[in-house]
Amino acid sequence: MFIDSHCHLDKLDLTDFDGDLSAVVAAARAAGVSRMLCIGVTLADFPEMEAKVAPFRDVFISCGAHPLYIAKNPLERQLLRRYASQENVVAVGETGLDYFYDADSKPLQQDSFSYHVEVAADLDKPLIIHTRDAQEDTLNILQNGGAERCGGVLHCFTESLEMAERAIESLGFYISISGIVSFRNATELRDVVRAIPLERLLIETDSPWLAPVPNRGKQNQPAYVRHVAQCIADVKGVSLERVAEVTTANFYEVFKRAS
Repeated sequence: MFIDSHCHLDKLDLTDFDGDLSAVVAAARAAGVSRMLCIGVTLADFPEMEAKVAPFRDVFISCGAHPLYIAKNPLERQLLRRYASQENVVAVGETGLDYFYDADSKPLQQDSFSYHVEVAADLDKPLIIHTRDAQEDTLNILQNGGAERCGGVLHCFTESLEMAERAIESLGFYISISGIVSFRNATELRDVVRAIPLERLLIETDSPWLAPVPNRGKQNQPAYVRHVAQCIADVKGVSLERVAEVTTANFYEVFKRAS
């Protein structure tokens, strides 16, 4: 059985599913996906996301403010802490830094990210980190904020092996791999996956984006996470069953409140 450790079910276009999210969840279950973690990206959208996935016992949720939304949606600190404190919220994020798409908002991103780390450490809930072209600042904020106390994951990882190793060794973090690993031009990422112990990897779709081969170009969905797992199995020379077993165990090690 597989776990999609990062998806955005509330962002899916449900046209092909007759407008029914339960059809997406059913397709995932049929593909051997036992659990999904639906990720919050803005506080304004959180209540609606929470309501959409509430009927599904195999879908967990997180709460956070994505760095690329911060410029237009300034962080409401008390609201973040209130939502993140809910029993049904298993993680804090998606948070982090993105200097590739929005370097102009660095100070706002850094302030938001630092507060997310503070909240996660206080609540002892793991962090879900988005990082792009911000390696040193990301690691520094995590280390200065004591993120090793709550742990977490660098999601949809496309950065260097050095960054992955530093996050694993100094913070106890895990590295989550998306469908990008299956793309033809992702040679460097496959090298990183080959070098990182399987015991430190998670798998994800980041649905509805980044559908893996053989579904690249289509809308992504949690059912496709098995293709991510297969690519990792091929890269590391292990069985698909082994990848499923270990990444599932890793998920529960990171997200201890998921059950």
